[in-house]
Amino acid sequence: MTINKHMNNPIYLGIDTGGTFTDFVLLRDNVLSVHKVLSTPSAPELAILQGIHELGLDRLADDMTLFIVHGSTVATNAVLESKGVSTAYITNHGLGDILTIGRQTRQQLYQLQPEPVPPPVPRDHCLETGGRLSANGDTIDPLTDQDLQQLLTQLRQLQPRAVAINLLFSYLDDRAERAIAGIIPKHIFVSRASQILPECKEYERGIATWLNAYVGPLVEGYLQRLATGVAHARISVMQSSGGTIAAEHAGQQAVNMLLSGPAGGIAGAKYMGDCAQHSRLLTFDMGGTSTDVALIDGELQLTTEGRIGHYPVAVPMVDMHTIGAGGGSIAWIDVGGLLRVGPESAGANPGPACYGKGGIRATVTDANLILGRLQADAFLGGSMTLDIEAARQAIHGIASNMDKGIEETAEGIIRIANEHMAQALRVMSVQRGIDPRQLTLTSFGGAGGLHVCALAEALGMHQAMVPIHAGVLSAFGMLIAPRARQLSHSLTALLDAVAATQIDTTLEQLMRQGQRALQQEGVSEQEIMAHASVDLRYQGQSYFLNVPWQDKSSAGELFQQRHQQLYGHRLDLPLELVNVRMAVKARPNHISLFTTQTPATSADCKPVSLYGIHEPVPIIGRDALSMGEKITGPILITETVSTTYLAAGWTCTLSPERTLLLEKTVD
Repeated sequence: MTINKHMNNPIYLGIDTGGTFTDFVLLRDNVLSVHKVLSTPSAPELAILQGIHELGLDRLADDMTLFIVHGSTVATNAVLESKGVSTAYITNHGLGDILTIGRQTRQQLYQLQPEPVPPPVPRDHCLETGGRLSANGDTIDPLTDQDLQQLLTQLRQLQPRAVAINLLFSYLDDRAERAIAGIIPKHIFVSRASQILPECKEYERGIATWLNAYVGPLVEGYLQRLATGVAHARISVMQSSGGTIAAEHAGQQAVNMLLSGPAGGIAGAKYMGDCAQHSRLLTFDMGGTSTDVALIDGELQLTTEGRIGHYPVAVPMVDMHTIGAGGGSIAWIDVGGLLRVGPESAGANPGPACYGKGGIRATVTDANLILGRLQADAFLGGSMTLDIEAARQAIHGIASNMDKGIEETAEGIIRIANEHMAQALRVMSVQRGIDPRQLTLTSFGGAGGLHVCALAEALGMHQAMVPIHAGVLSAFGMLIAPRARQLSHSLTALLDAVAATQIDTTLEQLMRQGQRALQQEGVSEQEIMAHASVDLRYQGQSYFLNVPWQDKSSAGELFQQRHQQLYGHRLDLPLELVNVRMAVKARPNHISLFTTQTPATSADCKPVSLYGIHEPVPIIGRDALSMGEKITGPILITETVSTTYLAAGWTCTLSPERTLLLEKTVD
């Protein structure tokens, strides 16, 4: 979102729809406020409208303008639950099975009899036609009027809600795809590969195009219902790459929203890290349903090798690793009698047992409550009281099966959840050749602060950070995220053989395309920044690395250095150019988080009992901490949307931006 400093009485609202809670961050008159409501998974817009009403934003004066930036899970849930719309897939003769065959890789290498996976598109919805090009862009099989008429007849019989068009090498010449799109009835959603992902690799391009068509009508319908409910607001949507797009364009590019919410959290974490002068972060976003782990090394790390469910997603998205471990993750006993945690979650309905909404299965949140790390009367700033007896009853069932005490079982649940998250953190650091001890562990999400010290210790890290409003950081990240576009085009040739002017010309075309899109959303040309990069690989390789582009020599050397860092060696082989990329975005927004703090007093603290700690543990409100004051654990630090458990052996100071800076002092 681009904050308009010249508009009278602008109000900015970031909204993140999660599996358990829907989070709101409101910026009004340069004052930030936060809010949470329980999500409504069957109709996500209902929770949003409820929150807007509770914040008093459903009726505004005529001279006020409400800007909403929203991270939506509609596209993600539709894919994961296989609840997209009926979609026809159009490709060239002989290629109708491409999406079904895929890369023929097994999810489990040594599972020789894997469970069959339904094809993305049923065979009778895979239509074949002409318009095939060679790798040089020459026509091999022309698209005829008869082909178009046959396609139209087939579509009338199938009656799909969406169509995905993916012709071979269409990124070299998109006229055939445009011709097919031109005959499709207007009420059918159309997704073209040459528009969604103009890159080589027909399978990945086809999946991205199909996903866009599969969820596009749902996203469009959802955004239209939301827009109707807040007709007085201007709505933007967070993209998976960390930038925003106007809601009226988002439905046509629905595949770019699959990591909409998590991208907001990483954008917020980077912003907070920059404010605290920590540029190398290992982040974990622990919400109610899952935990998302990412690495930030100066800039957001993007990938084109992400996945959603069974499917590769080759469009740029934040590079993260997600596991089913959150506050709502359910604890259970497997057939071998071992205690397990997740990946199933209690979600928002019925939620953890302690929410008092009918949940009877033990969760991580229930365990934290039993151990005293969550206080029943301090949850969500006291606006929601937790039921400790319901939590004890839920954990009692597991404890009795294990012949253990309730508190001991709760501690076991926390340890297992921590190990799941620690392993995810190792995936993004140790397994990539990066020493986590050189990074700052950054915790956010409603449950993250309760686990930050334990996870840092598990990885041998001595520095950690818990940003202000960590429980709603994804919603905050949407407020500071810029309007942006990620554009690409395949340009495959040996790097030494392709003229630098050809690369520069293609990048210039992509930049102008991105500038036009942002200017249509009200971004001035002076506010737009552009970053060029290229995908390179050794000749003969299937995969590539992305490096910044200045010239061929510097790009080649950067590739060699990055290959050495990731894989421990470099090869004396020619380099091949695969794709050129252009990131176009508005200048980042800056929001002041500084507020005057009053010193903490003894009246602000009260001792509480925590399992495993003999002495009473102080509990203090975050707002009562003084800037620069150093406190020593164990202590509980509460705020409206989260609680931080500062363990023994750790100290904490409050930065000017109200971020908690944690340091390990005792090994």
